[in-house]
Amino acid sequence: MVDAQQPLVQGERSLDRDCTTLSRHVLQQLHSFSADAQDLSAIMGRIGLAAKLIARRLSRAGLMENVLGVTGDINVQGETVKKMDVYANEVFISVFKQSGLVCRLASEEMEQPYYIPENCPIGRYTLLYDPIDGSSNVDININVGSIFAIRQQEGEDDGTASDLLQNGRKQIAAGYVLYGPSTMLVYSMGTGVHAFTLDPSLGEFILSNENIRIPDHGPVYSVNEGNFWQWEESIRDYIRYVHRHEGYTARYSGALVGDIHRILFQGGVFLYPGTVKKPEGKLRLLYETAPLAFLIEQAGGRASAGTQDILDVVPNKLHARSPLIIGSKEDVTLVESFIQERDREQDERLMAAKR
Repeated sequence: MVDAQQPLVQGERSLDRDCTTLSRHVLQQLHSFSADAQDLSAIMGRIGLAAKLIARRLSRAGLMENVLGVTGDINVQGETVKKMDVYANEVFISVFKQSGLVCRLASEEMEQPYYIPENCPIGRYTLLYDPIDGSSNVDININVGSIFAIRQQEGEDDGTASDLLQNGRKQIAAGYVLYGPSTMLVYSMGTGVHAFTLDPSLGEFILSNENIRIPDHGPVYSVNEGNFWQWEESIRDYIRYVHRHEGYTARYSGALVGDIHRILFQGGVFLYPGTVKKPEGKLRLLYETAPLAFLIEQAGGRASAGTQDILDVVPNKLHARSPLIIGSKEDVTLVESFIQERDREQDERLMAAKR
């Protein structure tokens, strides 16, 4: 006979009235019910709503028309636009358009920020986001994600959003959504890193991991080794090092969010370096590397562009790019040591040539 007081599945935790939702958690983190705190809680709630809509679309992608494949267009980054990129971008605009919470949205899919003038007297916040990271994985049913950051508008905007061209320490909050076997939202407001799992039966993101700490060292190195011969010699030196030493394992999915999520929980390092021809790399600073750097630093990790912390890099344009070395402190520092060693050797050669 089944005991009605026991969960039907061994180890399953039953939800009770003390379960913590995303919006409630934000207010607890801010220790306030002020108007600003309620606005930030509402913004996070809207990000959660966008995530639910995107997750629902992805779960039925193979059964619906106009979800998979490309549109035939090229975005501002010079990349082929996927149909899911367009849908996800429109979802973020739609959920914030009538919210009164933000007056600008900036996305890697849009050349210029999307302004919501009617919100500006009320909502002085800007949402920066990558609506679907790793969208090439959608067509083959592998995990993808969304990345976001919240910034406060500073001064009057003359239509160029120049106040966004500041370092990543100006971010108020940042995080990502991972669409996988379960949909997870991971965020930080400068008070630790916290993960929420979407309970489809409730339609709510429920706190599942609080105050996540990334290990100081991990076994995983995550990089697209197909680009090996395009990198600077210092990065190739690091890859040769991990090949020759025990204790390292390669994991790379082609979806930035999925790879970062693994490293956040297991430790290790993710690399997306620049190449000899394109030293700035591929990833966008405002929409990808700075938000993830904010999150990982809050978890006790590090994020570097190779010669300086990502959060100290100041973009010179809205769609500026940056290299990325991110993850456990010890592993990021090790990669930097190879870069520093090559820089020293180059300096010595230049000095010798001058003598």
